[in-house]
Amino acid sequence: MLRLLSIFILVLAPSGVFAAPAEPDYISDDVFTYLHGGPGTEFKIIGSVEAGQPVTLLDNTEGDFTQIIDHKGREGWVLASLVTDKPSYRVRFPEMEAQLRLANEQLNKESLSTDNTEEYLNLANEKIAELTTSLALAIKQRDEAQSKIAQVADDQRYELWQQGGLIGGLGALIGIILVYLPRPQRRKKNRWM
Repeated sequence: MLRLLSIFILVLAPSGVFAAPAEPDYISDDVFTYLHGGPGTEFKIIGSVEAGQPVTLLDNTEGDFTQIIDHKGREGWVLASLVTDKPSYRVRFPEMEAQLRLANEQLNKESLSTDNTEEYLNLANEKIAELTTSLALAIKQRDEAQSKIAQVADDQRYELWQQGGLIGGLGALIGIILVYLPRPQRRKKNRWM
């Protein structure tokens, strides 16, 4: 009975029956993480979540892992330290571009005005410089995150090839040994003893 009640609560909780829609949490921008079927690395991997993807944080934490629903609607467990409430660069990057575009539009409008043109120009240039610096930092961090993701993928591929080679080599060695093992001789039925 308790199990049925737990399942019912879990089914209704993500749909928003018990809680108002909350702001999404995000996977940190500098990681690529696997989505596990339970609270630990010993559980089956049911998918992966890319850096910066929005996730819905469920109120269930066990040890270092917390339960989430990812952007594809899959429910699973990730390291709690990889979940943050700050919007990812994936979300903030378009906002910064929009702010930069707005600053450029304001600069163009103010350039046409004859009153206080120099003051507005200085303010707009400061804003552009600030936004350009933020944009350059965001691009650098994005490139570093993509490099880390590529390195992790390469390391995983190498490990799989290494394990496959080891298994293949052991199989070949066992096959060779089995060929050279002596076979038991059968007794002839026409012998007296």
